[in-house]
Amino acid sequence: MAEKKLVELKYQSGFGNHFSSEAIAGGLPLDQNSPLLCPYGLYAEQISGTSFTSPRKLNQRSWLYRIKPSVTHEPFKPRVPAQKKLVSEFDASNSRTNPTQLRWRPEDIPESPTDFVDGLYTICGAGSSFLRHGFAIHMYVANKGMKDSAFCNADGDFLLVPQAGRLWIETECGRLLVSPGEIAVIPQGFRFSIDVPDGKSRGYVAEIYGAHFQLPDLGPIGANGLAAPRDFLAPTAWFEEGLRPEYTIVQKFGGELFTAKQDFSPFNVVTWHGNYVPYKYDLKKFCPYNTVLVDHGDPSVNTVLTAPTDKPGVALLDFVIFPPRWSVAEHTFRPPYYHRNCMSEFMGLIYGAYEAKADGFLPGGASLHSCMTPHGPDTTTYEATIARVNAMSPSKLTGTMAFMFESALIPRVCHWALESSFLDHDYYQCWIGLQSHFSRISLDKKHVEPTEKEPEALE
Repeated sequence: MAEKKLVELKYQSGFGNHFSSEAIAGGLPLDQNSPLLCPYGLYAEQISGTSFTSPRKLNQRSWLYRIKPSVTHEPFKPRVPAQKKLVSEFDASNSRTNPTQLRWRPEDIPESPTDFVDGLYTICGAGSSFLRHGFAIHMYVANKGMKDSAFCNADGDFLLVPQAGRLWIETECGRLLVSPGEIAVIPQGFRFSIDVPDGKSRGYVAEIYGAHFQLPDLGPIGANGLAAPRDFLAPTAWFEEGLRPEYTIVQKFGGELFTAKQDFSPFNVVTWHGNYVPYKYDLKKFCPYNTVLVDHGDPSVNTVLTAPTDKPGVALLDFVIFPPRWSVAEHTFRPPYYHRNCMSEFMGLIYGAYEAKADGFLPGGASLHSCMTPHGPDTTTYEATIARVNAMSPSKLTGTMAFMFESALIPRVCHWALESSFLDHDYYQCWIGLQSHFSRISLDKKHVEPTEKEPEALE
């Protein structure tokens, strides 16, 4: 069944485009957005991702023409059972500050029936969805699809990074099939349902409040490179009709979950047009730029998507990847350098091995290096690299895909993440073995003549 869906799916290409799509020809109104009578007796409904008065170049909205409007549901009630591991306002009641380098092993996918909503839990974050500024980083594990239910995140945008198992995502604009090595973005307010065609799935989710992802500026790189706009894919219109008794909408609002019943599928949009739309991207299509002579470039050169702040060059959240690429720099320590950063870095590994961590950082695992917390290559990586000082031929990093969520905000870590059995309490030991290689004798000289003022120091 999943393979048949894969063959049938069609997408529209482009990032930030104004799309239009019809599941039935002639369904889009001509000349206006909200006519007295829409074609086929459809209802016109707008979904706005920005304020009405946002500048045109920033304004995001779509018009959906549906069989029944989304307002047709019973009142929302707190979800039972409550999902107590979701956070959208970070404070001392639900999270803690911790400057220690943190690393988690991959979470086990449970055997008991668990869908995406039940398997979603927050690791860390900062800010508040109520104040429309901040972010949250979640992880998910799932082994079954969302039956007769759809999820809606009123708090912010979701960036989904599956690590194991594909995601079959139904949205109001159409369907997406997202495999490990691909990402999907579900903008704030869209209703969607997730199935797991491979039986089990695990992955990462970044959520941003009060902003939307955009492509980074390329600056001196020029007009091309990194993530190309044409490689982002939006769905085409597809709809469900007929009665669906007891269909449930699960809404995340202020970090809490609420449910409302309705008697139809929310995926009853026959036609639509606009630039506010879910989309996906294949990370293998990323065009990396890299150092070709000396030194290791800053990781920002691998930014796929960014959610900027009002301060130029400072991100609420960057999504950065570390893809396969050639490493050719001469006289250079090629793995990432040791670093303390005013930004905070959450890393995940989709597949393969990460070049700076020879041991312990596993696919499906994660690490967090918060603001000004030192980090860098482990002992094994450092010693193996400097041992090749006389054999630094070009080499290619293959079979790997790591990523980083980087933010200017300082994250607070949820209690359950710090108390998790998957927290690696020995993470710090990967650096304990680093030894001093200091010598007063220059590496490129066998002997240094002592000066008259330094004989004792050189003895």
